[in-house]
Parts: sequence; structure tokens; C-alpha cells
Amino acid sequence: MDSAEQIMRNIDKYEKWKQVIFKEFDAIMNNKNRPFPCLFGVKGYQKDMLRFGFYKELTAKNIMEDLINYCDNYKNFGKNTSFVAFEEPSSIQSIEVYRKKFWSILKDLQALDDREWPEHIPKNMDDPLWEFCFHGEPMFIVCNTPSHINRISRRSSTFMLTFQPRWVFSDLLDTEQKAKNAFSAVTKRLEPFDIIIKSPFLGKYGDSKNREWMQYFLQDNNIESLSCPYHIMERNND
Repeated sequence: MDSAEQIMRNIDKYEKWKQVIFKEFDAIMNNKNRPFPCLFGVKGYQKDMLRFGFYKELTAKNIMEDLINYCDNYKNFGKNTSFVAFEEPSSIQSIEVYRKKFWSILKDLQALDDREWPEHIPKNMDDPLWEFCFHGEPMFIVCNTPSHINRISRRSSTFMLTFQPRWVFSDLLDTEQKAKNAFSAVTKRLEPFDIIIKSPFLGKYGDSKNREWMQYFLQDNNIESLSCPYHIMERNND
């Protein structure tokens, strides 16, 4: 698990695919002419608050050690921190294949987790206060794939996961006005960035109609998948 500063300083020592993927990520985060919608993530990257991992294959077992390390230390990295996991590029799959892979990783992480589910987080995914938890930490997760064409904000040249601790949002969204300002700022950058209009499933944590899990893996259209991960995740929460 490395910082951006460590990676860029030693970029020539990394395998070619890691160099290419990270330089692409760096270019997106630093693009002033076409700014990435998540301005808080951009700020975190530019202040070296993000941490990164590279994996031959993204599986729960492969990322678990780094994710535990991150959970134990993220508050030392800065308020806009995230953990970003890249998989070595391979043949491009369908959106549905990536979606199933994403939820399979979360299911397996939950099965491997030796910490109790936090008492203040509901286990029912249909509860607006539900959030994925690992190592005792509630985390918002974003999945990017090579199959996202219209929703460019969720596109990457490889399968990629971003883990954002709930703690990151405690100051950003702790009042109605702050939340309104934050969502307005992100939406203003999102609308010209994506080909498709903003997803109707994006919302504020805790709102009665909001479901966090629906925002983790957004489809490349604004139609939610007919199959949901309830049966996958809630079985492990029983």
C-alpha cells in the first residue's frame, strides 16, 4: 500500500501496467480543463491523502491485508483519504460480469472479517443507514470498470475499487447546508463529465429514500439491475 508521492517518486521501479494505470489515474485527478466530479477525492489526491494497491487479481484474500492496514491507519492520512485498489488489466468483460465480481468481493471480505459488525450500522441493506463494514469500519465503496462508456466518472482502464471510510464524510455532510453545498458542487462537475445524465440512485446517506448499496456499482445506464445483492450480503449478516 503506497502513497501517490511514493509511487511517482519510484515510478520506474513499478511493472509497466502499474505505471500506465497509475499515470492515467494521475492525469484524471489533475485535469484542470475537465475536472473529475468528486472534488473531495481530487483534493485528497493532490494532498497525498490517498493510498493505493496493485493486484494481479482483485479478490478479497488479495486485498485484505492492505485493507486492514488502511483501516488501522487511515485517520493519519488526512480527512479526504481513500484506498484505491487496481487490478492488472485483462480482457474486457460485460458490466454484469464486473457487477457480480464486485459483490462477490464484498461478500468474501465480510466472510473473512474477524471484527464484529458495528452496532450503530444496520445489517439490513434496505435500511438507509446501512453501509458496508470491514474491520469495524463503515465504508462507502465505488467500483470503476472498463465497460463503463456513458458514465465516464465510473470508467477505468481496469477493474478498480475505491474504499472511503464513513469518517471522511463526517465533516463534509454533517449539516443540511454542508450536504447541499457538497452535492451541488459534485453535480455541477458531474453533468458535463458524463455522457449520461446523473444517476437517480445517487443520494445522501440517511435519507429515507436513499440506499447506499445502489450507489456502489452504478450501471452504464439509469436502469438498476433486476438482481440485487440482498441475498448475498444479508445471508452473511444473519
